[in-house]
Amino acid sequence: MNDRTMIDTTIVGAGPYGLSVAAYLRNLGVSFRIFGKPMDSWFSHMPKGMMLKSDGFASNICDPEGKFTLQQFCAERGIEYHNTDVPVKLDTFTQYGLAFRERMVPDLEEKMVTRIEKSANGFRLTLDTGESFDSRRVVLAIGITHFSYIPEILRELPSDLVSHSYAHQETEPFRGRHVVVLGGGSSAIDLAGLLKQAGADVHMVARQDALKFHERKAVGVKRSLWEQIRRPQSGLGPGLMSRFCSNFPLVFHRLPESRRLEIVRTHLGPSGGWFARDMVMGKVPLHLGQNPERVEVLDGKVHLRLRGKDGSKQEIVTEHVIAATGYRVNLERLKFLSPQLQSGIKTVNGSPKLATNFESSIPGLYFVGVSAAASFGPLMRFAYGAGFTAKHLTECMKGSLADSHQPVSAERAVAVTK
Repeated sequence: MNDRTMIDTTIVGAGPYGLSVAAYLRNLGVSFRIFGKPMDSWFSHMPKGMMLKSDGFASNICDPEGKFTLQQFCAERGIEYHNTDVPVKLDTFTQYGLAFRERMVPDLEEKMVTRIEKSANGFRLTLDTGESFDSRRVVLAIGITHFSYIPEILRELPSDLVSHSYAHQETEPFRGRHVVVLGGGSSAIDLAGLLKQAGADVHMVARQDALKFHERKAVGVKRSLWEQIRRPQSGLGPGLMSRFCSNFPLVFHRLPESRRLEIVRTHLGPSGGWFARDMVMGKVPLHLGQNPERVEVLDGKVHLRLRGKDGSKQEIVTEHVIAATGYRVNLERLKFLSPQLQSGIKTVNGSPKLATNFESSIPGLYFVGVSAAASFGPLMRFAYGAGFTAKHLTECMKGSLADSHQPVSAERAVAVTK
């Protein structure tokens, strides 16, 4: 199929950011298409049984009128909910995302975009079905999908001996096996605890000297005025810097580039949710303050040689290493972008340099979510940032949308996108 109809905006990705942007565009009544598997990173690439580190109030997928919050979803389904005191289960969040899609973005197409190229009036997109079409604008809401990071020392190991935490939705296959989880953040802590519960002989190796956990909020205890001033609450947790990053992403954008990158690198470092402490402490052997120095494969097992900060050495022999070492944005890994687009996007440390409207150096090409963190701050790494992003992006688009066509009704927009 070769449909030359020009679409105003195409959204690639159907996680919290993609769905939120789509809900806002649909409300504007413009023609758009959105592609991707709904909530795929959450549904297929995070371990079952995990709970979100973000509070309930900070885990909404957003529509312009706030019609369908996580709290409303839980009330409809009879699921326990509290803005701050009850952890959000991964299954609850993914099911909420699917319900949001059904209610707010029914026009989502579960197809994959395989190619994006520059065209005379915008962009030419090709799908895995063979269809191709033109779009004036493209919003890349691709999340973490392409950016899993495995330390160089492990990259040459065969896939049956090393993997990234992104690959593990199920922990049952590791029952009875020896496995090392490398990392000290939320992904590592959650996965190690769930592997232990599944019957694996799991060890954790981390560079930091101690694991950190969010502080559990005392239910029903009101914080003092001084504590509220010193460590104000925000969608990213308590603290002045978190409050700044959460509430003022446009001010963050104005900071010097070096300062922005430093905050993104250092703020909200590795830590687990308070509820994960009991899953690992005293149950999972911890090798802290250790860095992998050498890796060998002998007799089908990984010999992981570690060096401590004090110069001490130890070796762990394991059947499998899971790198829960996070994600690093690197646009070179987006193989669906044509070489022309790749070379035209200005970057810093692998991330796109974005204007205040999320537009890259290529007019009409936008990045949202984790890809925008270097420009708008740590907020972009969390679902909480989807609301600001969708509202601000579509407000910035309004003028150019009006210039390119006469607005149509919401019913007309739905018809166009199907």
